[in-house]
Amino acid sequence: MTGPDKNTKFPLAHYDRLCFLKNIITKPNIIVGDYTYYDDFEDVHNFEKNVKYHFDFTGDKLIIGKFCMIASGATFIMNGANHLTDSLSTYPFAIFGNGWENAMEGKSYPSKGDTVIGNDVWIGYKATIMAGVTIGDGAIIASRSVVTKDVAPYTIVGGNPAKEIKKRFDTETIEKLVELQWWNWDIERITKNVEHLTTNQLDLLV
Repeated sequence: MTGPDKNTKFPLAHYDRLCFLKNIITKPNIIVGDYTYYDDFEDVHNFEKNVKYHFDFTGDKLIIGKFCMIASGATFIMNGANHLTDSLSTYPFAIFGNGWENAMEGKSYPSKGDTVIGNDVWIGYKATIMAGVTIGDGAIIASRSVVTKDVAPYTIVGGNPAKEIKKRFDTETIEKLVELQWWNWDIERITKNVEHLTTNQLDLLV
């Protein structure tokens, strides 16, 4: 056997509140890797509802890697939420027209670019990820955290705003894991190593 079918929506028999996320996504500006799952207390289709202010005209993407674990209520705030902050007013006059439509002529709303979640990232219950953040491979985001800045690989963060709690491993091990990129192995090799991937011993991997 080589693990569950990555192309199935619901990999757990008789349970429709956990899905392989890429198989339910409908929006082209949300890109999700194989085996990443989303678990929702009510309906897995809430995921796209929780990607907020994600308008086509902003052009930003939410990119999520492979083998991620995303808990119920995790929310992603995209660049469409941004207002001017260095102007006299932050109010979005132009969207209301009626004489205000030229308020943004020659100007643009701030954008922090794509939001990128690495591989093997665990995002806890009701965590919030802000626009333009990059979360490194193997990171853990604690429940109800608000992530406003990039998170380094294999780092645990928590709080509002989220701050580093600790590294998951020593520097040498993290460097080896980042280089190893086990999530890019073929599924046969991953299957052969699942018992070792659930230990903390790199030297057991084959």
